[in-house]
Amino acid sequence: MKLLIILAILGVPVLLIIKQPDYGTAAAFLVATVFMLITAGIDKKYILGAIILIVVSVPLIYNFILPEHAKKRIDIFLNPESDPRGSGYNIIQSKLAIGAGGLTGMGLLKGNQTQLGFLYPKTTDFIYAVIGEEMGFIVAGTIIILYVLLINKCLYVAKTAKDEVGSLIVSGITGIFVFHMIENIGMVMGLLPITGVPLPFISYGGSSLITNFICIAIVLNVSSKRQKTIFVK
Repeated sequence: MKLLIILAILGVPVLLIIKQPDYGTAAAFLVATVFMLITAGIDKKYILGAIILIVVSVPLIYNFILPEHAKKRIDIFLNPESDPRGSGYNIIQSKLAIGAGGLTGMGLLKGNQTQLGFLYPKTTDFIYAVIGEEMGFIVAGTIIILYVLLINKCLYVAKTAKDEVGSLIVSGITGIFVFHMIENIGMVMGLLPITGVPLPFISYGGSSLITNFICIAIVLNVSSKRQKTIFVK
């Protein structure tokens, strides 16, 4: 029953987001749903069935459901050199920027791709490419380590939450962080299709930053419930 409740609660906003359309945010909600279902104790046979269903439905979704712009993003992901001056331009420039950074980077505000206007938008979707070019592999790798530590801490809070509701909430938030981190970093490296997904706490944008802070506040609130209150009325 609780699995059906989770699906019902998250299904409506996901459908509305897809209708908008915003496939990146919808995918983040789907990943959060998966994390919550696993936390709720979904049977492994349902997970296996879902994987088989996804594999079978991918060709159908690509050919009959996805709009042309979404198909083009997938095609460019598979072969960005097919349109180097058009749809594949950003990802090619992004990989050039990351490769040019080397170990220590070219220096702040000294990146060729970023400062000469070849990479766009450099403050939001491709901010990680800017970091890779101007600060190098060391700083870029450190950011990934910090994200892993954050996700690990969120999973620990979800595992040790005082009640099941708190555990499910933190699991969903963890899923959103995981998706945003993997998708944003993966797309600037050419490992995943490009979507308008910001990098948490780093990409420029007020609404994204406020939302991330709210998520962290909720995680901290759930975490605080595990400890005995010092002052009791």
